[in-house]
Amino acid sequence: MNTMPYFDAHCDTLSRCLEQDACLWENDGQLDLKRLGRFPRRGQIFAIYHDSAVSVEGGLFAVCRRQQQLFDRFCKNHANVMCQCRTGGDIDATVAAGKLAAVLSVEGGELLDCDPHKLDWAREVGVRCVNPTWNHANALSGSNVEDRDRGLSDVGREFVRLAQQHNILLDVSHLSDPGFWDLVDITQKPIVATHSNARTLCDHTRNLTDDMFRAIVATGGVVGINFWVRFVRDTPQPTMDDLIAHIDHFMDLGGAKHLCLGGDLDGCDVLAGGMTGVQDVPRLWQALADRGYGERELEDLFFHNLRRVLE
Repeated sequence: MNTMPYFDAHCDTLSRCLEQDACLWENDGQLDLKRLGRFPRRGQIFAIYHDSAVSVEGGLFAVCRRQQQLFDRFCKNHANVMCQCRTGGDIDATVAAGKLAAVLSVEGGELLDCDPHKLDWAREVGVRCVNPTWNHANALSGSNVEDRDRGLSDVGREFVRLAQQHNILLDVSHLSDPGFWDLVDITQKPIVATHSNARTLCDHTRNLTDDMFRAIVATGGVVGINFWVRFVRDTPQPTMDDLIAHIDHFMDLGGAKHLCLGGDLDGCDVLAGGMTGVQDVPRLWQALADRGYGERELEDLFFHNLRRVLE
């Protein structure tokens, strides 16, 4: 267990730190650098996030820039233990140096004012992944909550095209079903769902149908397993077995090279399996090993699959 890697596709720690003036080194949330330090090989995608229904001084792009600046300060202030990574080579070098490979994403195109030209800024600051929508519909597409029957608009298609030109991954978590299939139809690169589970096992619009999962696999993308109880099972406290059922299901659909972690830490209240934060993720590794998952399968799930799509 002391050699277990960790590379997770989605956390909301940046917005939590900004809102609560919390320290990234150590805090009372679900993730911090001190706890991440227990993993000898480690990476984390940090999402820029803000609920667009909550007004903010200067507008959404202003809060997006503030979180990016906070991320930049964290990387500089903790340069001995973390480094922003823009390429696969950056990730490899950072992990080899014993530091956290920190990657930046944007959760919701509205944080970029749904403006394809603001993807130039995103590329310049090292954003590697962007969700066209969060829960609220926007000018790019309907979401899994609002305008659920609306797919990508013309500007949404242009947003997708330019993002992929900039080597920015498109994240379909939160996207409407029609938006998902519109994206699949036009994508030129792998697409990802950084924090979504199996709709077959938990019938929630945030989760993926089996056909959606197969479509992501066909693009060469990855799906991050979400730890939030709401997306695991419709019970008050889903167990570790309930969480593993989603992994088993996706594995049966050809997911061995296409699954990763997407815990949604600091973006949810209660985690499945009695976990309370990143320090408990080794319990998932051990539970999978006890069920017969081999070391190579676990290494891929916990690290290599996500690293691959971030080339």
